[in-house]
Parts: sequence; C-alpha cells; structure tokens
Amino acid sequence: MRRKETPEINAGSMADIAFLLLIFFLVTTTMDIDSGILRKIPKEQENQARVILKDKNVLDVSINNQNELLVENTIISVNDLQQIAIDFIDNGGGLDKNKKACDWCNGKRDPSSSDHPSKAFIAIQSGRNAKYGFYVKVLDQLISANTSLRNKLALNLYNESYNELLSKYQSNHKDKDIIKDKLKVIKEKYPLLISDIENIN
Repeated sequence: MRRKETPEINAGSMADIAFLLLIFFLVTTTMDIDSGILRKIPKEQENQARVILKDKNVLDVSINNQNELLVENTIISVNDLQQIAIDFIDNGGGLDKNKKACDWCNGKRDPSSSDHPSKAFIAIQSGRNAKYGFYVKVLDQLISANTSLRNKLALNLYNESYNELLSKYQSNHKDKDIIKDKLKVIKEKYPLLISDIENIN
C-alpha cells in the first residue's frame, strides 16, 4: 500500500509578508522626540580674552533639586522672574566698555545693580534632578524679559515693536536691508546675555 505524502505549507512568501509588516509598523509608529531649545552657539574665537565680571553685573538664577527658583539665593515665583530680569538689565547704573552711559535705559540706576545692558549677564544653574520643563519655563521668562525691553525700545525709535520688525524681516519684506539695520541697533542696545553654568548637585 502506497503512503500518502503530507502536504507542505508553502513558506516562500512568508519572508515577503514579514518584511511588509515591518515596513508598515515603521511607517505608522510615532515616537516621542524631546524638542530641544533653539539656541545658537557662538563660534569659538581664536584669541579669546578672559572677561572679568563684577558681581553686580551678574544675576544668579538657580533651580534646585526640588524645582524651586532662587534669584541671588532668595526663593521666588517663576512669574516674578521676568520683572526682576527687566529691572536688572535695564538698570543703567554705570557705563559701557566705551565709557558711555545708557541714555535709553529706564531703570532705577541703582549703583549696586548692573552697570549697562551690554554688561548685564544672567547665569542659570540647575540641579541634576531639576525638571527639564521647569528649566524651559525659567529660560522663557528670561528671554521674554529681553524681548520686552527690545519691543519698548523699537517702539520708541521706529514706531514698530521688535517682534513686528523681526516678522517683516523673516517674510522677506521689500525693505529687508533697512529692517536688518534696525534689528541690529536694537540687539546691540539690549544683547541677550544668558549663560548656562555647570549643574549643581
């Protein structure tokens, strides 16, 4: 009596199906990607001179491991940071490197605070366990303070805010070169001097 042969399953197309499934899952799967902070890193200069800063020209902003915000070792609310930064940057209590006073500053001219917007540095230090979202919130308040001062100055000089000028420049306005010069003037008068320093424990 003749034995019946067991029919085999055709597995020739299994590799193709597996490959198509893999492609399908790669295309349809979404991944959470941390969106970073857009910051331009300045190019390294060859002959960098060491800059010595007076303590009064540096605003120390710290975030501890409990996500508390400290400015000059005093705990404050994040919502108060913008005004503190504005008062510090716009103080105008001294002279710039060319021995000129800040005639556009509207601050209290407190001799114990920053001399000039071109010398007003803000140093951010954060604890190793501080939340990234909280750090971004703090940074946003500091950048907003600088932008607020730029907007005010641009309105006084050109009857347009800094944000309006920037928007026109980015949309390739017909007077792009003139707008670029205006933006340069504003940025020179209120430079963004924020620095991250090594994390605290």
